[in-house]
Amino acid sequence: MLKEGDKAPDFTLPDEQGRPVSLRDFHGKLVVLWFYVRDFTSG
Repeated sequence: MLKEGDKAPDFTLPDEQGRPVSLRDFHGKLVVLWFYVRDFTSG
């Protein structure tokens, strides 16, 4: 379990076009991760 202030582990997920994007691609930049329930998506 991560705690506030911990570094997030690297992970890779597909973007809107299905291309893989890794957290490491944004090294040194501010990143906001937004998680939401499936009910709010078309998927």
